[in-house]
Amino acid sequence: MSLTLSTISPQQIEALDVEQLLDFVLAGVQAPQVCLTCSFQAEDIIVLDFLRKRLPQIPVLFLETGYHFAATYEFRDRLAAHWNLNLVNVLPEKTVAQQEAERGLLYQSDPAACCRLRKVAPLMKALEPFDIWFTGLRREQSPTRANLRKVEQHRLPSGKTLLKMSPLAAWTWTQVWEYTGAHRLAYLPLYDAGYPSIGCEPCTALPADPSNARSGRWSGRKLECGIHTFSERGA
Repeated sequence: MSLTLSTISPQQIEALDVEQLLDFVLAGVQAPQVCLTCSFQAEDIIVLDFLRKRLPQIPVLFLETGYHFAATYEFRDRLAAHWNLNLVNVLPEKTVAQQEAERGLLYQSDPAACCRLRKVAPLMKALEPFDIWFTGLRREQSPTRANLRKVEQHRLPSGKTLLKMSPLAAWTWTQVWEYTGAHRLAYLPLYDAGYPSIGCEPCTALPADPSNARSGRWSGRKLECGIHTFSERGA
C-alpha cells in the first residue's frame, strides 16, 4: 500500500473537519492497516466513536502498563464489551512484579526509563503491522503538542514509516465535552474527580498548573511519556 497526501496541501488538510479528514484518508483502506492508540480518555473515545462507524473492527491499542487506575481498567472493559471493540492490550516484556524485583519502583527513581520500558518500546513494536496510526492528541493539551499537525509522517525505530493522524488536533477542551455530551458518550469517572489528564496511577495527580492539563503528570518532572516523541516525525 502506498500512502501519499501529495494531492492535498497542509492548509487544505487543516481546513477539513473530522468527518472529511477521515473519509479522505480512509478511502479504500482496510481495517488491518489502521489502528488507534487509546488510553480511554475523552479524546480517544471521540476519535473511536468516529472510526468505529467506518471501521467497526479497527484494532484499539491499549498500553497495558500494569499501573493504571482501577477505574481505567473498569471503564476499558465496560466500553470494550458495550461497543464490541477489537481491543489489543499491548504488554511490556516484563510484568510489574518482574520489573520491580529487578529495578524497584522505577516510576519514582527514573520515570523516563519506566515509560520507555512499559509504553514506548511495546508500542513501537505493536505499530509495525500498520500504515495509519490514529491518536486523540490535541494541540491545547500541552506546550509539547502546540505544533501538532492533523496528519504527520512518522518513522518508527525499525525504519518503517506510517501516517500518524490526530483528527482532533485543533479541538478545544470545550469542544471535547460538547461532543461527549451531545453524543452521550461514556467517559472515565476520574474526570469528575478533577483529573484533566489521566495516565498511570502512580504518575497522575491533579494539575499543578490549571492552564496546563498535563502538569499533574509525573509530579511535574516531564510532560510526555515518550510515545509521541520517540518516533521520528517527517517533514
